[in-house]
Amino acid sequence: MKKEEKNILWFGEVDKDDIGLVGGKGANLGEMASFDVPINPGFIITSGAYFDFIEQNKFKTKIKEYLKELDITDPQQINVASQKIKNLIISGKISEGLAKEIINNYLKLGGILSQALVAVRSSATAEDLPGASFAGQHETFLNVRGEANVVNRVKECWASLFEPRAIFYRQEKNFEHFKVGMAVIIQEMLTVDISGVTFTIDPVTNEKNTIIIEAVYGLGELIVQGTVTPDRYVVEKSSLDILKREVSKQTIQLAKVGTLNRKIRVPKKLQSKRKLTDKQIVELAKIGKKIHNHYFFPQDIEWILSKNKFYLVQTRAVTTIQKVKMSKKDEKPTRKPFLKGQAASPGITSGPVRIVKSAKEIKIVESGDILVTAMTSPDFVPAMKKAAAIVTDKGGQTSHAAIVSRELGVPCIVGTEKATKKFKNGQIITVNGTTGEIFRGGVALGKKTIIQEKNKKPTALIGNLPESVKTATKVYVNLAEPELAEVVAQRNVDGVGLLRAEFMIADIGTHPKKLIKEGQAKLFIDKLSEGIGKFCQAFHPRPVVYRATDFKTNEYRHLAGGQAFEPEEENPFLGYRGAFRYLSDPAVFQLELKAIKRVRRQFNNLWLMIPFVRTPKELQETKKLIAAEKLMRSSTFKLWVMVEIPSNVILLEDFIKVGIDGVSIGSNDLTMLILGVDRDNAELASVFNEQDPAVLWALEKVIKTCQKNKITSSICGQAPSVYPELVENLVRWGITSVSINPDAIERTRELVYDVERRLAKK
Repeated sequence: MKKEEKNILWFGEVDKDDIGLVGGKGANLGEMASFDVPINPGFIITSGAYFDFIEQNKFKTKIKEYLKELDITDPQQINVASQKIKNLIISGKISEGLAKEIINNYLKLGGILSQALVAVRSSATAEDLPGASFAGQHETFLNVRGEANVVNRVKECWASLFEPRAIFYRQEKNFEHFKVGMAVIIQEMLTVDISGVTFTIDPVTNEKNTIIIEAVYGLGELIVQGTVTPDRYVVEKSSLDILKREVSKQTIQLAKVGTLNRKIRVPKKLQSKRKLTDKQIVELAKIGKKIHNHYFFPQDIEWILSKNKFYLVQTRAVTTIQKVKMSKKDEKPTRKPFLKGQAASPGITSGPVRIVKSAKEIKIVESGDILVTAMTSPDFVPAMKKAAAIVTDKGGQTSHAAIVSRELGVPCIVGTEKATKKFKNGQIITVNGTTGEIFRGGVALGKKTIIQEKNKKPTALIGNLPESVKTATKVYVNLAEPELAEVVAQRNVDGVGLLRAEFMIADIGTHPKKLIKEGQAKLFIDKLSEGIGKFCQAFHPRPVVYRATDFKTNEYRHLAGGQAFEPEEENPFLGYRGAFRYLSDPAVFQLELKAIKRVRRQFNNLWLMIPFVRTPKELQETKKLIAAEKLMRSSTFKLWVMVEIPSNVILLEDFIKVGIDGVSIGSNDLTMLILGVDRDNAELASVFNEQDPAVLWALEKVIKTCQKNKITSSICGQAPSVYPELVENLVRWGITSVSINPDAIERTRELVYDVERRLAKK
């Protein structure tokens, strides 16, 4: 029997490509089992069993009825619908055959005379995906013993697919309710002495050469809840040197008492003692590196320590990597902070305090408020989406508040201990989520002052520069998430200079060639055109420059079904990517072009940019594919090429002769290839320098070659967002636009304005 047809699969039978069958948690547990990292044994009840249960009990029509015309902005409506659906599912009958299968496999974990104590864990098929973590949305039951209890908990996990927070989150992320299934993990419980989380990247600063470890006594739920502030250890990734040891006093822990989990006091002699020894910290860091290297992507790893041995409970890709880096020069405050906590999500803003004591009070939070609370839970998410910033008394960098804030792109500070007591409702404060500092009032930051008016999103007023000022050099923005389009479009920006395809495709979750093979190509076109359309609508009539897919093979392999279609490469960065991929196998690129064509029927502000074009011949052949879809260059449809390979710089005039309207310099890849440096290699991080003379020479040559040939030039790498002095050079050389990260819009506009004014006086 094929595994797709089975109701029960043990960890060793699945891997990371089986998300649709066993959910995100189940797929990653199976993957870890395949490369020898320590996990405790267990099996998974597949999503197919859940769908069969819904079908056999004829629940689909009733559930649709409860969700019909649901206003997700009204918590009361969501709560009522959720309770009805959960009651319905819990009342349903599991078939006799499935019940026997569950019981027989459960008995293998223990035995007839000694039934195992197990965790029964939800594993939804749309969780732990890039851009959608679904953190804390569904139920987990610990210390479950007995055949009937296990079967009943399985139904409760299925029911938790319709928790209020899960309904809200799916609709916010545009996931169809009946295309998300629920697998259930049954896993042997171990005695937990210490537990925690390991990040193989710093989740706040995005430093790639560090590993962050957080640890608490007892079960790890208190980390996520933010009830306790964990110890925090920082390890240098390449050398495994321990850079920081931050010990937090812990007075309570969650521990097993009998068959129940209870909050109990930590013995006094342990309360202020560090949780892990140096040897244990290094051991965890080594495990983290091993998992990171296996997945080729930063990981968020949950672990436990039981009888001095580590076991991994879960791993998932870090879904909150920011594409921003604050300029320390510009962001240094001019007065002392009033209160400090842990920096949890970068950014800086001001606004009125709104103290929320429980999730029942979230309605009082209005757009632009600073949400101040003891700690957040998934029920706080609707308010967190409105808030300009979030501050909590408790929690660490892996608490619910920290994870969700990073996903939303909202500044956040956790573990302040007394924010709810120090501030009053309506008081104006400034939150610097990059440094963990909170200031009274609106705080001057160099020339920049952040001012927040009630019911408005934060606005940066820079010196005496009016918000509506225009510059000859266009200021575009780099974007990837459709849900940010409307907010960013209201800023003083001239369009989208880089719309990344990869995030939208990652949200689809399935390798496009798998969809093609299964006859679901239309789904890919529908989802992609829907995402692109949101940007075009929000920014119309300003241009939106869509960069066609530039997934590398190791990134494509992580989509569902990807292993069947992607080769394994030793160096994907220099491998099967960009225009060469389109020409070798045009099927996916043709789907992208169809999506572009569909969006352009409604919005004429969508342009196209081709990435990683190695030769003029590649560009010529790629243009034939574009023309075959009847997409022709015009006053409203511009074709750009990325300049990110030395050959693009050297042969730029030959590329221009093929026929393009503009170029955009990808400073990240171009710097790596000019200097021969992999910026993701921690040992070489100090060598990567986008202001190296060789890189600056290339930038100037590209801009001046474009001027000579009367086409536009732009830059969309990270450099302009980080180095204000580089922006000044770019404008002096005659660049026609710069495309920067959202956090740098105002300061870049000011800098461009000042440079242009000085040049005009000469």
